[in-house]
Amino acid sequence: MTVIQNAGGKTYVVALAGRIDTITAHQVKSDILSAIDEHREVILDFGKVEYVSSAGLRVLLITHKHAQASGGRQTLRNISPEVMEVFAMTGFTDVLNIE
Repeated sequence: MTVIQNAGGKTYVVALAGRIDTITAHQVKSDILSAIDEHREVILDFGKVEYVSSAGLRVLLITHKHAQASGGRQTLRNISPEVMEVFAMTGFTDVLNIE
C-alpha cells in the first residue's frame, strides 16, 4: 500500500495504491485520520487501489464517521469496478461519499 498526500486548493488529496487489507489497514487509517484532523475536506483517490478487505471497509467507515463528527468530509474518487462491486455488495455505496 502506498499513500501519497497532496494539498491542492481547498481540499486535501490522499492517493492510495495497492491493497487495503489487514496488513495495511492500521497505517491507512492513521494517515487518513491525520489528514482529516488537519484539513477537514479530504479526497481519497482510489485510482490505484486493487483490493479492499473487510479490514479496509472498517477503516473507511471509521474515517468517514470521524470526518462527519469533526465537521469535515471524506470523499472517494476513481474507484475501480472491482472495488465498487465490494462497496455495492456491502451497502457502502449508501454510506460513503462516492464521486
